[in-house]
Amino acid sequence: MKYQDIISSMTIEEKAAFLSGKGEWETRNFDKLGIPSIFCSDGPHGIRKQAGAGDHLGLNASLPATCFPTAATIANSWNEELGETLGETLGEEAMAEGVNVLLGPGLNIKRSPLCGRNFEYFSEDPYLAGKMAASYVRGIQSKGVYACPKHFAVNSQELRRMAMNSVVDERTLREIYLTGFEIAVKEGKAKTIMSAYNEVNGVYANENKHLLKDILRDEWGFDGIVITDWGASNDHALGVAAGSNLEMPNPGLDSARELIAAVESGKISIEDVDARVDELLDAVITLSVKAKGRPEDFDKNAHHAVARRAATESTILLKNEDKILPLKSGAKVAIIGDFAFVPRYQGAGSSLVNPTKVETVAELAGSYDLQIVGMSRGYSRNGKEDAATKKEALDLAARADIVLFFFGLNEDSESEGMDRTHMRIPQNQIELLQELGQVNANLVGVISAGSAIEMPWHHYFKALLHCYLNGQAGAGAVLDILTGKANPSGKLSETIPRRLEDTPAYRYYPSRQRTSEYRESLYVGYRYYDTADIPVLYPFGFGLSYTSFEYSDISVNEDGVSFTIKNTGDVDGAEVAQMYVGLPNGKVFRPEKELKGFAKVFLKAGEIKTVTIPFDDKTFRYFNVKTNKWEIEDGKYQIMVGSSSANILLTGDVLKGETTEVMPYVKEELGAYYSGKIENVSDAEFEKLLGRPIPDGKWSGELSSNDAICQMYYAKSGLARLAYNILTKKKKKADESGVPDLNILFIYNMPFRAMAKMTAGAVSMEMVDGIVKLVNGHFFGGLGTIIGGFIRNSKKNKAYEAKIKG
Repeated sequence: MKYQDIISSMTIEEKAAFLSGKGEWETRNFDKLGIPSIFCSDGPHGIRKQAGAGDHLGLNASLPATCFPTAATIANSWNEELGETLGETLGEEAMAEGVNVLLGPGLNIKRSPLCGRNFEYFSEDPYLAGKMAASYVRGIQSKGVYACPKHFAVNSQELRRMAMNSVVDERTLREIYLTGFEIAVKEGKAKTIMSAYNEVNGVYANENKHLLKDILRDEWGFDGIVITDWGASNDHALGVAAGSNLEMPNPGLDSARELIAAVESGKISIEDVDARVDELLDAVITLSVKAKGRPEDFDKNAHHAVARRAATESTILLKNEDKILPLKSGAKVAIIGDFAFVPRYQGAGSSLVNPTKVETVAELAGSYDLQIVGMSRGYSRNGKEDAATKKEALDLAARADIVLFFFGLNEDSESEGMDRTHMRIPQNQIELLQELGQVNANLVGVISAGSAIEMPWHHYFKALLHCYLNGQAGAGAVLDILTGKANPSGKLSETIPRRLEDTPAYRYYPSRQRTSEYRESLYVGYRYYDTADIPVLYPFGFGLSYTSFEYSDISVNEDGVSFTIKNTGDVDGAEVAQMYVGLPNGKVFRPEKELKGFAKVFLKAGEIKTVTIPFDDKTFRYFNVKTNKWEIEDGKYQIMVGSSSANILLTGDVLKGETTEVMPYVKEELGAYYSGKIENVSDAEFEKLLGRPIPDGKWSGELSSNDAICQMYYAKSGLARLAYNILTKKKKKADESGVPDLNILFIYNMPFRAMAKMTAGAVSMEMVDGIVKLVNGHFFGGLGTIIGGFIRNSKKNKAYEAKIKG
């Protein structure tokens, strides 16, 4: 052990207490032992260090910081260098604000467009997500701050996220849901990882030895610390044994007592505790040294400029009929849409940033060479009809040559703690754009949304810009692109399907009870659409430019693929060349094609460049569930190069030999998976894929400490059902207001046990057991346990505090 001298001088009480947070964001310090405290903060796209009392939902104000575009946006840049630059600026701001661990980036796979937190995640593709995450991590950690990729792993829905079991076969787990984390760890050298709320195949992520020990530490060589998501700890002792270091945020000393009792009973060993303490000490001491002499400010204007560059590179031109964009000098335009006045530039939840400044289109448009006939909000942001505002917008549209319509998803459409129930934008926006189309055919749409949306109305527009959630400098970036000061180069990091019913997990998402069955297996996003021949509106990797590119001269060898790209237009621009790999008629089922490399290439008008995309250890591999190893199947692999998953422009092939003769599947038993038609996978076929029976996810007659509070509609106690009804009404009222109540959402989906993990020691697990008894109809027994537990917990806490202070 690295810190044997410190550990040998620590009591078991000090060791156990050290492995839990002392407050909402800080670790415990032991001054007499020379152990300082370190500070964690949210910050996937901007630092959220709260000025006053801390809370994980961002209910209290945070210090001003640069609000960069969200991960869902930046992934559309397909630019690792940009990701690293963003990471550097995030690291600088974290250091200036005294933050040692930045809780991000988020890189869970977008299994379904409905996940309410998709705006925080990079992609539906693990390779792209991993490469972008690794670039963030390198940048952040270059400034002496640790990055913390999250949420490890298979966290794909917000509904009941703390009381939900992800049921997934091992191959899909490895190839789809873990590959991004593998890249972030191996290539980014991430020093912290955040464990997820959910169970993975029946074991909570934070105590899952297969995830944390077998894969993360032993296979990938991770040598950092694992931090629980806030309130994600279930059994702290099992977490420590599995390789989890820090239980957050502030469970008090009940968890420490639980750890000591586990050592005394032999449930875990003192060696487990010492190993976790040593790893955490390494992080705490290293970070404290790096923070010495830190700057206490950052260049706000320079970081704003980085945010603007990031927004510009990440904006996608989906449509441009008649080359209506870029706008001609002096174009006579009407600016319509509430988002032009009050932009939607970030998501809701724990990632909410207090920006240093926010640009708006309404304020900036006058500084561009445009003739603006007027501006109107056009629609009400809360979704209600506003006849007067609509009439004003229509009158303006009739007087303009071109209408710039700013629209998209409202704040209540996407948030941590809740999933979407559909993919539509508010109806009042759709109705307005339809009426605008009747008075002016030259409609240019500018979309703000953190995830894929249905676009049955897209034909109304001559041009469409998808901005995603583009940060505090997004307005300037949009105006630069609209007027031709910048050439769009973003490409979709997720597919935009025609409708929700076309999505691969439509029948399996979200989970109806406690289990979320990943029956679609590998067929996520374009892997499904391309293999099953499902038409989409805009494919993965798609994006237009104001110039054009020509691909030629492909050459494939054992090391990679080379080809030539020429900018055949008359303006400078950037193209994202994408390499996909497939194995037709393979013995192991697989998608038609999978992204295995990409390169963003900047070319002046008329310029030609040779591009090389190397093969790596992930290019040809698949995970063999029989050998329990990564293997390569023999055959002639297709190497496909194109501008999107649906526009393959060059092809070649390469022969590969097999690494094993052991085949993992019997084709006849897995017909849906070999065809890619996974819309209705039977129980029998899913069980064949899993290699075990499907677990029963139904709630039993009585609730447990691991059931969510929203499940109190099952409660036998009338008092508990009353509490559930009151909470549900409050949630519904907040939803209808257009502004989700994050506190209610968190409580609604929180399991009872979390009360003992997030109340600074005020509630013990014994008291939680009493609450559960009460909910299950044992009123007096439950009340007695709660009262007795409160008294015992208070006495034990005081005695423990005396031991670790003395």
